[in-house]
Amino acid sequence: MDDTKPAIREPARHVSTNRRGAVVAALMLAMALAALDATIVSTAVPQIVGDLGGFSVFSWLFSGYLLAVTVTLPVYGKLSDTFGRKPVLIAGSVVFLLGSLLCAVAWNMGALIAFRIVQGLGGGALQGTVQTLAADLYPLEERPKIQAKLSTVWAVAAVAGPGIGGVLAAYADWRWIFLVNLPIGAVALWLIVRHLHEPRRAETTSTRARVDWVGALAVFACGGVLLTALVQGGVAWAWLSWPSLGLFGTGLALVAAVVLIERRAAEPIIPGWVWRRRTIAAVNLALGALGLLMVAPTVFLPTYAQSVLGLTPVAAGFVLSVWTLSWPVSAALSQHVYRRIGFRNTAMLGIGTAALILFAFPFLPYPGAAWQPTLLMLLLGAALGLFQLPLIVGVQSTVGWAERGTTTASVLFCRQTGQTVGAAVFGAVANGVLAARLGGASDLDSVTRALDAGAAPETTRAAIADAVHTVYVGAGCAAALAFVVLLVLAPRRFPVLEEQ
Repeated sequence: MDDTKPAIREPARHVSTNRRGAVVAALMLAMALAALDATIVSTAVPQIVGDLGGFSVFSWLFSGYLLAVTVTLPVYGKLSDTFGRKPVLIAGSVVFLLGSLLCAVAWNMGALIAFRIVQGLGGGALQGTVQTLAADLYPLEERPKIQAKLSTVWAVAAVAGPGIGGVLAAYADWRWIFLVNLPIGAVALWLIVRHLHEPRRAETTSTRARVDWVGALAVFACGGVLLTALVQGGVAWAWLSWPSLGLFGTGLALVAAVVLIERRAAEPIIPGWVWRRRTIAAVNLALGALGLLMVAPTVFLPTYAQSVLGLTPVAAGFVLSVWTLSWPVSAALSQHVYRRIGFRNTAMLGIGTAALILFAFPFLPYPGAAWQPTLLMLLLGAALGLFQLPLIVGVQSTVGWAERGTTTASVLFCRQTGQTVGAAVFGAVANGVLAARLGGASDLDSVTRALDAGAAPETTRAAIADAVHTVYVGAGCAAALAFVVLLVLAPRRFPVLEEQ
């Protein structure tokens, strides 16, 4: 018996699929908004800073958005299970588009950062609800199709986003980066309102008055404080400084408060069963490790390609982007593997291969040729496509409609949190290696700026290579940890529900 065979019966599907094609188009447009927003702003930073000022805090354009998305995911997941996917997706889209409009009229950097946070408050609904609706609309055997489409959206955004942002900033105005969201979002909203129909459910009215708003506020505050400590630690202040210690102390106190509040809540935002069920807990931990290891290529590979290999920014971007080509292809083909050997074994095959690839990176010759890391990235994308999609499809198939939003949100929350933790940890590791190799208080940003100015010797390039190699070893350890989690904690066969 494999994972795709029914173990428990699930009630009939609740989402009408009569106009599924139009709804899928809307989901892809909504996902494109969230995916593009993560990449399109980066290349316009010089123009934004030149217009608004605020160079010392511009990193919050990204950090603020990421924090808002991450901490709202569990809240939106629970709300979609309580009120339905459609109202949550509509509300999130409206908030996102409002944030986009406000960003376009921002008058200084402080206002732009605040409006980016508003965007993030809507972006959490887009990411979580779109992934949940994808499982609602398609039976198990067809879910790889929609997931592959959504993966393709992310891949295209990763490749096209920086280019689009650069073109708009250079030939129009950076404000158009946010204004282009409005027509795309309007079309997505129209398709959702017109074509997505969710039948009224009896259980909705019984839970409408029991939304855990206190728990939602506590989760938001706890996540915001801890993620801020991780994002700004070692950047805005030292790790052992009073601001850092104060934020971590406050965050831990809020964690205790969240646990107490959620235990007493009738309908908790983060229910205990998310961690008591072996399958969901294992997937959460494994995808948290995925978020952690993804930091190595996305953050450090472009620096390696430019500083060590001597590539231009465009060529360095290509070295990174090739994994977005193999990832969705591998994800689409993964169904042929997990139907034979099961969800867990397929994911273990993917993450085990990814670990070997990451551990191979430090063995590349110095300085080496560009095709070598490019080939590794192509293989890494294929391995991670084989890892991520079976876990998402598998875990969504073990719960019914009323628990799917919460389950999907917990998975995405863990992956986003893993990325935040990874950026902080690997940043500290890279800076520590540089300081040990070069002496003093060297950090990656200052060293790479010196290289760009032509003021650093060859030993500096070698030190950067050592730092990035160490980060990749850490990423390989994260992949190995995910493998062990699946081996020890995940059931050999996921308890898949039968669908009618």
